[in-house]
Amino acid sequence: MLFSSITYLFYFLAAFLILYFAVPFKLKNAVLLLFSLLFYAWGGVKYALLMVTAILIGYVFGILIEKFREKKGISLALTWTAAGAILAFMLYFKYTNFFIENINSIFGSNISFLKITLPVGISFYTFQTISYVIDIYRGVPAQKNIVNLAAYISMFPQLIAGPIVRYVDVAAELKHREHTIDNAAMGIRRFMIGLGKKILIADRLSELCDLLKTTDEKSVLLYWVYGISVALYIYFDFSGYSDMAIGLGKILGFKFLENFNYPYISKSATEFWRRWHMSLGSWFRDYVYIPLGGNRVSKWRHIFNIFVVWFLTGFWHGAAWNFIVWGLFFGVLLIIEKFWLYKYLNGSKIIGHIYTLLAAVLSFVVFNATDFAEAFTYIGGMFGAGDIPLATGEILYHIRSYAVIFIMAFIGATPIVRNTVVKLSSSEKLGKIVNIAEPIFLIAIFLIVAAYLVDGSFSPFLYFRF
Repeated sequence: MLFSSITYLFYFLAAFLILYFAVPFKLKNAVLLLFSLLFYAWGGVKYALLMVTAILIGYVFGILIEKFREKKGISLALTWTAAGAILAFMLYFKYTNFFIENINSIFGSNISFLKITLPVGISFYTFQTISYVIDIYRGVPAQKNIVNLAAYISMFPQLIAGPIVRYVDVAAELKHREHTIDNAAMGIRRFMIGLGKKILIADRLSELCDLLKTTDEKSVLLYWVYGISVALYIYFDFSGYSDMAIGLGKILGFKFLENFNYPYISKSATEFWRRWHMSLGSWFRDYVYIPLGGNRVSKWRHIFNIFVVWFLTGFWHGAAWNFIVWGLFFGVLLIIEKFWLYKYLNGSKIIGHIYTLLAAVLSFVVFNATDFAEAFTYIGGMFGAGDIPLATGEILYHIRSYAVIFIMAFIGATPIVRNTVVKLSSSEKLGKIVNIAEPIFLIAIFLIVAAYLVDGSFSPFLYFRF
């Protein structure tokens, strides 16, 4: 079931919200759990059972880890066992055929691929469950109410494509949370903005990328337009989902942490990754980078730690070498910046901004490629390789056709609109106009989105694959 679909928005979500607010608070987590399991069962009952297994592992081992916390050896062994068992699910479903493919390539064997379907959201609920058992080992009280823990692990509003929510951030809200009209209004606004990002910008840019990949009239400008479109498409697709999840969470009384903070205004790759997919970056920092020693080690061990984190970051995104290269690409940039380049980037914000945008565009061309041959062709084409013209009539036509989408994307990727609305809202006179105009604007977005959905003009969220 797709978040950006008629079935989800007008039937599933509507039924959930009606029942959720109809029952007393003591039953709300049960309703959330029920609909979360129904959501996953929609794609296959066996995948819902897989999630139930992960929940049971987290619940049982969490209690055992807390019970034996004073016996460090036992609690550590239990933590490793629980984390390893949960991680094994993701490794099997997500990476088995990748390992088979590489074994066949290296050793010339002919091992058959397994018929495995990747369960939706497994990368996210795996990390959330692992962080839960590790936090219990570190001293956080275990959750004794299995319904509350299951509601956290299976929470459908955000678990399909993030943000990655840690148990410690919502533990108090699982026991008690406030449901107010103001929170609901802010949540609806955030949800609608995310839905608009997805349907009105990301899907249109995805459509353009497909057109540019299939055309025979390749040119330098075409490859650049493609690269920029891919970078913007991935951002609006993913941040749109995060906005929808954060908004729905606020309606339900949860305060999910932000996942994006206008990454394309960054002036270095280091800053970019402080603003992009922040929940994933903080997860790897706290559960991989710091346990490895972080920067409190020798220079070469520090570099090794960075490489490990970025190898895993790339590999987490997908079972293919282009994702690993994408992750290591940023790892190399961060190392160069940390030990040499960063001080120069601070001296020239314009150069730093151009450098960061160029790095992001090139990296996402690799990220979105079907294989290395395609990635090399597209990056080479951006710099004139292949004896192609600078531009053709076709690419100029596409630029004109998608000009409005590009303008919306360029503006939406910056805090210009947000800052303008905040500034206007602070004015006594103009604030009233904003209060009237905002609901009208959101209703207009909803009507346009509904028209696209009825027409069938939408595509799955990119991060559903991860």
